[in-house]
Amino acid sequence: MYQIRIILLLLTLNIFNVNCYSLTPTPSKKEITKLAKQASKYLRAANFEKSLITSRLVLHHAINAKDNNLVANSYNTIAANYEKLSEYDKAIFFYKKGLSYANKTDNDTIKGWINNNLGNIYCFEKKQYKKGINYYKNSLDYSKKLADTSQIVLTKLNITWAYFDIGLFDKGFPYLKFINKYHEEYGDERTIVALNMLNGMYYGFKGEYKIATSSFLNGIKLGNEGNDKSDLSYTHQEYSKYLLKNGDYKKAYENLALYNKITEELFNKEILKKANIVGINLELDEYKREIEKIEIEKDLQYQSLRKSRIIVLLFVIILGVLLLLLYTLYKNNNFKKKNNKELSLANDKLVIAKEKAEEASVLKSQFVSTITHELRTPLYGVVGITNMLLDEHKELANSPHLSSLKFSARYLLSLVNDVLQINKIEENRIVLENLTFNISDEINMIKNSLSFIAKNNNNFIIVNIDPAIPEYLIGDKLRLSQIIINLVSNALKFTKNGEVFIDVNLEKIIDKSHFIEFKIKDNGVGIAFEDQDKIFEKFVQVGRKEVDYQGTGLGLSIVKRLLGLFGSDIALESAIGVGTEFTFTIAFEFDPEKTNEIINDIPVDLSSNKQLKVLVVEDNKINQIVTEKILKKNNYKCTLVDDGYQAIKLLEDEIFDVILMDINMPLINGFETSRRIRFKGIKTPIVALTAFDKEEIIEEAISAGIDDIIVKPFDSVKLFKIINVLLSKNKNHDLTPVF
Repeated sequence: MYQIRIILLLLTLNIFNVNCYSLTPTPSKKEITKLAKQASKYLRAANFEKSLITSRLVLHHAINAKDNNLVANSYNTIAANYEKLSEYDKAIFFYKKGLSYANKTDNDTIKGWINNNLGNIYCFEKKQYKKGINYYKNSLDYSKKLADTSQIVLTKLNITWAYFDIGLFDKGFPYLKFINKYHEEYGDERTIVALNMLNGMYYGFKGEYKIATSSFLNGIKLGNEGNDKSDLSYTHQEYSKYLLKNGDYKKAYENLALYNKITEELFNKEILKKANIVGINLELDEYKREIEKIEIEKDLQYQSLRKSRIIVLLFVIILGVLLLLLYTLYKNNNFKKKNNKELSLANDKLVIAKEKAEEASVLKSQFVSTITHELRTPLYGVVGITNMLLDEHKELANSPHLSSLKFSARYLLSLVNDVLQINKIEENRIVLENLTFNISDEINMIKNSLSFIAKNNNNFIIVNIDPAIPEYLIGDKLRLSQIIINLVSNALKFTKNGEVFIDVNLEKIIDKSHFIEFKIKDNGVGIAFEDQDKIFEKFVQVGRKEVDYQGTGLGLSIVKRLLGLFGSDIALESAIGVGTEFTFTIAFEFDPEKTNEIINDIPVDLSSNKQLKVLVVEDNKINQIVTEKILKKNNYKCTLVDDGYQAIKLLEDEIFDVILMDINMPLINGFETSRRIRFKGIKTPIVALTAFDKEEIIEEAISAGIDDIIVKPFDSVKLFKIINVLLSKNKNHDLTPVF
């Protein structure tokens, strides 16, 4: 109730103030201009309350005087106040209002100012650097047109700062070079502090620490001598980062403390509170102006309604024409009946076509089975050799390139298993895993893995992760990675010279479930409204009319189905030429005790006191190397043969503890080899090591005497578990297959 009274009071005061303004005669242009300058002075002194009050008065008089220059200037000052108060959305609103009035004038100066100010917000507050730099470049165009070197220096300083803020020092350096050259002649005390700071940042990046330190200290000295403390605070902040990077933690902390102190002084809570009240009055003024516009539009609609009578008359005439058409359609109905026989014949042809389509579907399934095997076989080599490199070269353990290779191989394997068996996904036969993982690590690994795609279209991947998200969560990180990779790679494919944002935020917490919201946003070509319902269907691709975008058309279909497994759905917002945003939320478990159990859940020691002898029957040389390395690493003695005949001959003379049998081999396949081994009375456990899907071969494997199946690429721990179980059963003379 108290809040309602305050709002009513503000409304009353606003109405009273507006009425007072309307009773006061409009001052001269010179007087209004003087008031506008006073509002700017209050702004520079950080007296936001007085600046907003004065700007509101200037705006009222400028609108009454119909002076677009003064209106634009007023909105610019109002927006600058909101920018200082960190109300960036409101600041953008008023800057754009000011720009709309400025564009109605020939005043290129105010156009340049407002474009420069919009560049500041989009670059440093919204982190939309591409958009912000475009505004800066607009400002430069106006300044060059006016030959205003002072404004050019200021705008180029801002562009330099923006590029340095995102680490693009080489792009920002030409602008910095220009400022250093002309600042003494055309710059002023407002920019000298920032210039020294930027020199410190650049030479710190280049490793020229003497120049960098001197620049930072000079900027701080000049900032302390001047009146504008905003750039001084930023200089302390950047100098703190520089000192921290160079290991001077004490000074880094001291400068960070100075940054916080100056910031608190600039944004005194009482000043902000008063300024906020004045800001409400300003916003109420805007609402009143909007209401007046609505009233005018209402009158126009009324006039339009009167004209609609003619439209009604025309509608009656059209209705009569439609009745005539209906009569014509009735007569044509008899003609259509004659065509039914032809339609019946066409239907028969469709039945035949359906049968052919079903036959093609069977052939497609056979092809999918074959291609699955052919893809898994080389993938086994990629995954295995990657692990060998990590084992043999410990110095590569932290290599981002090798990590990306391993991650990409894992992802490709998941893609082979799921994309080529999309029916398996639809039948909900995939079970999500519960593994502990760090969201930040997974997202950054995805960013690194997709960096080459981003470079192809000159895109940036920008990651924002909510620090409130716990370090470790529990869930299926591989499926999550597959979802994000599909969405990000899709965004990169349809975006050129743009940005792709990965925003991860903690939405809510219910018991141990942390609901994490993921947003994948781009500023690419966008998706037409009529296509937005189609893109989640299998094999559907849109936007191929002018550019041949590569892909299978399965990515978004897989994303939707995988999210279904998580009990989630995906939301889409898109517009042509603006970009696309996908949003989804997944609940992950946060349980530190369970996380520790998962991390420490190392399988029981699978090694044996004696060195086990393993016979590997494999025709692929790379796979031989990988399998042999895995076995020898775990103290197994490994013997390799290239085909089934060699294996049968060797088993007649030598005893092995276990046989690892490939299925698809020349001369004689793994099933026939296993049958002949069992026919000779050899009871050595046989494990099929194959790239075929387990469900496809399980019946034939049982009939051939194979004890278990493991699909390549495989987890070595899983293989050794199976071997231990089979050896234990063999000792007890129980040869029942494990499967």
